[in-house]
Formats: sequence, C-alpha cells, structure tokens
Amino acid sequence: MNEERITSRQNPLLRRVKQLLRSGDWRRENGVYAADGIKLLDEAIRWGAPLRTVIASDGVALPSLPEHVRLVRTPPDVMESVSLMKSPQGVLFTCALPEAAPLCFPNGALILDGIQDPGNLGTILRTADALETPVVLCEGCADPWSPKVVRASMGAVFRTVPQRACAEEAAGYCAANGIELFAAALTADATDLRTLGLNDAAVVIGSEGRGVGPTLLARASGRLVIPMNPRCESLNAAVAATIILWQMRASRD
Repeated sequence: MNEERITSRQNPLLRRVKQLLRSGDWRRENGVYAADGIKLLDEAIRWGAPLRTVIASDGVALPSLPEHVRLVRTPPDVMESVSLMKSPQGVLFTCALPEAAPLCFPNGALILDGIQDPGNLGTILRTADALETPVVLCEGCADPWSPKVVRASMGAVFRTVPQRACAEEAAGYCAANGIELFAAALTADATDLRTLGLNDAAVVIGSEGRGVGPTLLARASGRLVIPMNPRCESLNAAVAATIILWQMRASRD
C-alpha cells in the first residue's frame, strides 16, 4: 500500500475532513463521514465499514488496512489542527455513508423521536446493538454519523446501522405489519413497563424536554411508563432506553 505524506494544514484533503467532522450537511452532500480514534478504526475494519481514507500521525501504529484505502501520514501538530478531540489519538478516517434502504423491522424496534444529544444517541445505539434491537431515527434526532455519536456508540454504528424514517412512515410501517406500537409517556393512563410483553413490539422514546411527538403518540396503541420513585421527575433518555431495551429483550427470551 502506498503511503502519502501531508505537512500543510491547508491541504485540501485535511480541510475536507475537518468539514466532515463539523457539518452534517457536508456529510450528506458528499456521502461521506469522518471519525476519530484507533479503537474506532479497528472496529470499522472488523465489521466491514466502507473505509475511504485513513490519516495517521507519524509513528502511530495502524492495523492492516484494506488495499483500496488511501493512507496519509501527517506530523502530530497537523493532526491536532484537524481533530476535534482535546487529546487526539493520532488517527482520523473517512467512510462512505450507508445507502438508503426501505424501512424494515419485522420483529419490532426502538423508535427514537427527537433525541438530539449526540452522547445519548450514541449510548442508545450501543445498547440496542448489544441487546439485538433495531433502531429507527425519526425527526429531530442527532446525526448518527457525527463524530460524537459514532464515538459514543463505540463502533455499534458499524455493526447495526440505524434506520431513518419520518414519524408517519414509522407508524404506518407498524400498522401495515401488525407490530404493536407503544409510546413511553409520563401520563396517568400509561401502563407499568414490567407488566407488558414487548415481544415483536415497537417502542417510541422521545426527547427529555418534550417527550414523544404528537404523530407517534396519537398512533400508538398503548403508553408505557418506567416505575420510579415519585419524587423523581424523569430519567435520562439513554437510561430510559436501556431499561426499555432490556424489557424488550427479556420478552423475546
């Protein structure tokens, strides 16, 4: 594999990668995203992510790369000028965005509605991957291919690619395929999560600020609540998702 070397911070490749790290619009326009870190690169290679380019600081040991991947070396100070991390690990890489595919979750899913915090979203994707539950992202969710989400997912996005759909499409898919749709909601008519069999069900979790949006709330056949101490107003979205995902998995076992 040929190895290139770049020493200028103004190099066009480095400027493009910096834009990919910062801008969701740029990622979508170019069909490429960028991620940061040697651990994530290992995961991307292991799970067959469509790698395009790897940029590494001088002296950083790399795993074996596919032959088609472009490899570039830079001085550490140049890497620091591109990376968004406070302490860069010395590796950046780009991958092609996954191609759009028809919505498909025949055995239920976790549907996220307006989860905007990248850390929460990445954690939810990581947990859903561990508990073998598909995830559908509806309007208002953070970009799953932003560097913060990819990093928080710990590579889960390479293994289980999240799906995208508008709220109406997600609800329509459930209705057309006989999938019972539940919405997590702090309402008086919500049913205790522990009493529900969620095998082959879809569950919607909304943002901590506004909850599940009106479209999915109206289309849900039931509402569920996580029992908790009355003095506690709510749970962090990622924590709530973990509890619900565990119940969904337990219903399948």
